[in-house]
Amino acid sequence: MRVQVGVMLSAFDIFKVGVGPSSSHTVGPMRAALMFVRRLDDDDLLARTTRIEVELFGSLALTGHGHATDIGVILGLCGEAPDTVDPAVARTHLADIRQSGTLALLGRYAVAFDRARDIVFNGDKTLPEHPNALRLAAFAADGARLGERCYFSVGGGFVIEAGADAPSAAASVGGAVWPYPFHSGAELLAQAGASGRSIAGVMLANECVWRSEAEVRERLLRIWRVMQACVRRGFGLDNADAEARLPGALNVRRRAPALYRELMSRGGNTEAVDPLAAMDWVNAFAMAVNEENAAGGRVVTAPTNGAAGIIPAVLHYYETFVPDASDDGVVDFLLTAAAIGVLYKTNASISGAEVGCQGEVGVACSMAAGALAAVLGGSVAQVENAAEIGMEHNLGLTCDPVGGLVQIPCIERNAMGAVKAINAARLALRGDGHHYVSLDTVIRTMLQTGEDMKSTYKETSLGGLAVNVVEC
Repeated sequence: MRVQVGVMLSAFDIFKVGVGPSSSHTVGPMRAALMFVRRLDDDDLLARTTRIEVELFGSLALTGHGHATDIGVILGLCGEAPDTVDPAVARTHLADIRQSGTLALLGRYAVAFDRARDIVFNGDKTLPEHPNALRLAAFAADGARLGERCYFSVGGGFVIEAGADAPSAAASVGGAVWPYPFHSGAELLAQAGASGRSIAGVMLANECVWRSEAEVRERLLRIWRVMQACVRRGFGLDNADAEARLPGALNVRRRAPALYRELMSRGGNTEAVDPLAAMDWVNAFAMAVNEENAAGGRVVTAPTNGAAGIIPAVLHYYETFVPDASDDGVVDFLLTAAAIGVLYKTNASISGAEVGCQGEVGVACSMAAGALAAVLGGSVAQVENAAEIGMEHNLGLTCDPVGGLVQIPCIERNAMGAVKAINAARLALRGDGHHYVSLDTVIRTMLQTGEDMKSTYKETSLGGLAVNVVEC
């Protein structure tokens, strides 16, 4: 599902604070459930509700157990939001619900609740609008249906209610007019050229439609701090559980803490001894984030949770290995990445269930590549070239999570995507910006490739590694 033409997206639609393991399968359903109970409350129906029924369809049902879709729905019904829920408190809360057999809607109205009975996984049925669909219904004591709503979780935490025109995004404001509107890469380049601004400068001016420049900067640096905190937890520096194995039947061990300790034992930044030490650090940064995501921790959706490690890893590379790195550079990086992300969200998809992992890791790689090229001094044309390279070499990337868990191949795939983004930026910076394949062309190709891809390779765990890894 594409964003309605004319609807402007903010950088804070692309970068949202949430929880793991999935933006489309955990964050989106949490938001949808919260929207549903708030609507019941607004209609004075919540106090009369004695039972909630949830139906999950398509990819939400097929990988919902491993992606914690049911947990996201339960937390949303309780009034929790992805950006404010405390993952540690949530685990205790869920245990209490299991033990008591009751759930407090919006934290106020207790209803009987049994996860196995009240959340139905319809994996054999996909709604035509989008493969990530859920339907919620509320019932009175006499069985009367008080209300029913259907929602689509379309990637990156965006949610569309059935019948609505555009994704429900926390920061997008209807009727706003950007001073430098763009709906394609060509238009973005034209706006930058005509205004004499960088891509970050164009995006910043547009952001100021909603908030002051100082607030934009402060909020972007807050996003960066959340990313940094996630890496620290993933390294085990602020997380006593970081040595534990990841949840789920695969029993995957965390690797980032040990990798961090090994790198620090070498003396930290060891480029003088090993020219490829930076690559080891980038791998560690990315894996730290995605191991935290797999464990249900606090992450930044960038632009999805499944690809949440790439942009933080490349930003940490910038901060650690680029001389004169600064907060101004971080702000420009995130604004540039957001502008590129808007193009994908507007013209294609960032949903693994819709276009495969090329829409998640591929998009994040493209965003990070363009952003890194920008803060390394690249021209607007070189930035566009870097973003194009980042996607061109992720075309056709499938989404085939083993066991329906966001672990294999997702964690290592983020490390590979981050390294690929850095190389894409370096390739673009060694050129003059001229290239045969435009960013618009590669975005269009990605969408077409996703439409041609069999559903077994699009976050259903019905193909690829998800079915073959047991033979290894």
